[in-house]
Amino acid sequence: MTRDSSGMLNAFAEGNHLPAETVALIERRKALLGKSYRLFYAEPIHIVRGEGAWLFDASGRRYLDAYNNVASVGHCHPRVVEAIRRQVAILNTHTRYLDENILDYCERLATTLPPGLGRMVFTCSGSEANDLALRIARYNTGASGVIVTRFAYHGVTEATARISPSLGAESVGADNVRLVQAPDTYRLGESAGAAFAEDVRTAVASLKADGHGVAAMICDTIFSSDGVFVRRDLLSEAARVVQEAGGLFVADEVQAGFYRTGQFMWGAQRHGVVPDILTMGKPMGNGHPIAALALRAELADRFGEHVRYFNTFGGNTVSIAAARATLDAIIDEGLGANAATVGDWLGEEILRLACEQDVIGDVRQAGLFLGVELVGNQDRRTPAAALAQAVVNQMRRLGVLISLTGTYGNVLKIRPPLIWGREHVDLFVATLAQSLSEARREIHDA
Repeated sequence: MTRDSSGMLNAFAEGNHLPAETVALIERRKALLGKSYRLFYAEPIHIVRGEGAWLFDASGRRYLDAYNNVASVGHCHPRVVEAIRRQVAILNTHTRYLDENILDYCERLATTLPPGLGRMVFTCSGSEANDLALRIARYNTGASGVIVTRFAYHGVTEATARISPSLGAESVGADNVRLVQAPDTYRLGESAGAAFAEDVRTAVASLKADGHGVAAMICDTIFSSDGVFVRRDLLSEAARVVQEAGGLFVADEVQAGFYRTGQFMWGAQRHGVVPDILTMGKPMGNGHPIAALALRAELADRFGEHVRYFNTFGGNTVSIAAARATLDAIIDEGLGANAATVGDWLGEEILRLACEQDVIGDVRQAGLFLGVELVGNQDRRTPAAALAQAVVNQMRRLGVLISLTGTYGNVLKIRPPLIWGREHVDLFVATLAQSLSEARREIHDA
């Protein structure tokens, strides 16, 4: 495994030989921020600027960003920057005053949502959105039980950390949470969706038997922390099982939403599922701290009649300006179609590379979200976690940024900005090919 003590993948560990200025900055950071903050890569990067698909370090070296999905329309998109600059010079305040801008945004966003999700509530982060979704689900159902996948990540609040086993063993401990195995299409094939639904049935029965009932199943619609599973039939039966048991299906779209998966604006739409609640996060504001949930009107109204909820900066005027500009850029610049086309190119090129590199066991791609599983043996599908870690760090040395995911820590996680073009694909694939070859030699010689 390639996790640190907290369960984090691709985490910096002490002991590498680093430049003196880097060591000094790390020590200063440790003294001021403490041990909870983690750094990426064996050799951490001091990033000082972003532009489009690129990040730049303190020396001026540029890195192709294939990972930071919060900058969904590219780093420092001029349209978003100008919208924030203009609004912050006029007014930044909360939602207890009348303002048409938030309403205009809601109306435009609503045209993209699955049917029936007629109410919206704004927060500052996906963690807050998922936390509120849990509260609403428990209030409306009268139950407390929650179902999540075995290596899920849904946030860092007290409540969402309890349903985020990817944060480490210390996070999940509540007796009203049931973990189910994600639908691993690489190992289970065509039966993955049915096996997932059966696991959910078992979890439902367990929660009811223990007196918790079923409040919700919350699911990242591309299973990004579990290893990125993209087949379009994986969620529908499991969601139906939960809803028939009286629970709500919460689609966590923080990573899969806003055309990340190409053809559809929302990941749940790929599975033909209409969620009861849909949550979204910082990609909606191109990295600005804004998030939201959309939900059925009766759920929102029943909760709102009896429970007071207010978030000072949730949906503030500057955040809404950022979100409006981001949505306009996505739609006006055709970034959904671009994600589908460029993502297909990228997937096809990596599949070609797999013919030369037998350590690539599986390529899972939907739009510009990919999981590339590395294995030590094709027939046994043995996870190659050490190789995956070496590849990530070698790509970083060559100027391309990705990370890892999955139960075994052997899946390359690739989520570039939606603005990527063919030139970025070509550079990425060439760098991946070189990194795979060099990492394999490095491990062989060790």
